[in-house]
Amino acid sequence: MMRPRVGVVGAGRVGSVLAARLRHVGLDVVAVSARSDASRLRAATALPGVPVLEPTEVARAGDLLVLSVPDDELVRVVEELVAVGAITTGQVVVHTSGRHGLGALEAAARVGARVVALHPAMTFTGAPSDRLADDARLDCVFGVTAGPDEVALADELVGLLGGTVLHVAEQDRATYHAALAHGANHLVTLVAQSASLLRSIDATGGAVDPAAVLRPLLEAALDNALRLGDAALTGPVARGDVTTVRAHTDALAAAPADTRESYLALARATARRVEADGRVDHDTSRQVQQVLREAEWDALAESAARV
Repeated sequence: MMRPRVGVVGAGRVGSVLAARLRHVGLDVVAVSARSDASRLRAATALPGVPVLEPTEVARAGDLLVLSVPDDELVRVVEELVAVGAITTGQVVVHTSGRHGLGALEAAARVGARVVALHPAMTFTGAPSDRLADDARLDCVFGVTAGPDEVALADELVGLLGGTVLHVAEQDRATYHAALAHGANHLVTLVAQSASLLRSIDATGGAVDPAAVLRPLLEAALDNALRLGDAALTGPVARGDVTTVRAHTDALAAAPADTRESYLALARATARRVEADGRVDHDTSRQVQQVLREAEWDALAESAARV
């Protein structure tokens, strides 16, 4: 791939980081678009000197166009840019959506653009810590979907970004993205719920620091899960400790509804997995799940009573 001029539509959490990396490795980032005040601030901070223009102007300026817009807006943005002639034959058009594959770029492909789906399997918060040092690499996997003629181009782009390629078939994009969202997004919800529960307890010696309690436990659990899979499961459900599970559900009766619902759903899933691998027999698993069902019924009855 020649060193193209790069335009980025959507200088948000992902777009600004990718643009900064491409700029660092020598590509000419000629323009970005930024709709919100936060995105304009990111563009000014991560890409000093790069003009902030309208999406059509950005598209016309770049040989390589990176579309980093919300999933539900992607198809519309592509179609609008094609309709005004801002995407042309031979232009490389890349989107960063995890859910979408090449289908979202169909309008661009029809006018002869070279299209690639390229999604970083990484979380970006928009905080200053997301910004890359001059010698930093993204050091993550990129879920790539590309036609035969664009595979080498996509691999080179990921190499410039400092990542590793995972080729994902078009029909698997939603499953790929669901796996990442379930693991990463729901992990944040789970940890935040656990932290809130810890803050609610009355600990001798002052307030509880949830991060200090959870960090070593969660880091070990994550490492074990990635290395060992289901064999890393521990705790009362995995041991079949029915009375402890009941104590948990009783204690969580006064917890926020979303926390209680998460506990019950994940405990149910855990019970099925440890029964399937033979660590807990069917009778014990049935008792655990009965406790969970009773807690769910109690929550529903409580909710109905409030209505």
